[in-house]
Amino acid sequence: MAKGPNFTQHLIPLIESLREMGGSAAAYEATDAVIEREKIPEKELEKTNKNGGSNVRNAIAWARLYLVYSGHIDSSARGVWRLTEKGLQEDLTKLDPVELYKSVQRSRKEDSGSTPSSKSTTQSEVDLEEKILESEETRLLPVLNSLSPEGFERLCQRLLREQGFQNVKVTGRSGDGGIDGEGILEINPLLSFKVIFQCKRYQGSVGSGMIRDFRGAMIGRADKGIFLTTGNFTMDAKKEAVRDGTNPIELVDGEKLVKMFERLELGLKPRTVYEIDPEFFNEYK
Repeated sequence: MAKGPNFTQHLIPLIESLREMGGSAAAYEATDAVIEREKIPEKELEKTNKNGGSNVRNAIAWARLYLVYSGHIDSSARGVWRLTEKGLQEDLTKLDPVELYKSVQRSRKEDSGSTPSSKSTTQSEVDLEEKILESEETRLLPVLNSLSPEGFERLCQRLLREQGFQNVKVTGRSGDGGIDGEGILEINPLLSFKVIFQCKRYQGSVGSGMIRDFRGAMIGRADKGIFLTTGNFTMDAKKEAVRDGTNPIELVDGEKLVKMFERLELGLKPRTVYEIDPEFFNEYK
């Protein structure tokens, strides 16, 4: 049987996972569902590329992109992975992942030499997403990882302030159970709660042990905890963060960090990209 790129193994599990979730899911939900479905061991999840991103999660993102190219996943839903009618109805027992990959490759070669049309609008959208997949996260994470520990703490302080937190202080005391700072989030004039946070520059996966230690340090000191890292979290860590009967802990991984910086345009300068519309100029020839 012919072999394709590593990510092709995730193509069918991703479609199956989205079907079980009602046809759509947030990117992180779909990714976690594929990891659970394939029973990918934590050792594999801890492997990272040169920029500190998870190899497995990156491969699942590429699988999603190729399913956009093949018409199985909608390209227009940003932040949400949604199956198209084709993705919902196709008989997966007859779907060959390697052949799908080859078909997409052939199609993209043909499209690259064709005149843009209404069909190519979608193509340009996924082309842009491909550039984002390869650039923004992989460029920003190394910058964050290059900061000093104190610098990263102060940057997280700034990030929380930009998100509406008040009285955000960096404490960073050694032997304090990993607590790096605290702040207040006001929901309305009558309701607010105290939050403590931990910041960890990390090229790899944060395990459940670190989450338990952090929770132990916050008991009796805050209503909620936030754990920010440039790495990612193991599946056990995610389960530990929302374990019943315990104080909830919000997990912010490298991918989520990048999205927050993008949304706030914090340290990032937006760029406008224009694409020529040949049909507009045709009437003037």
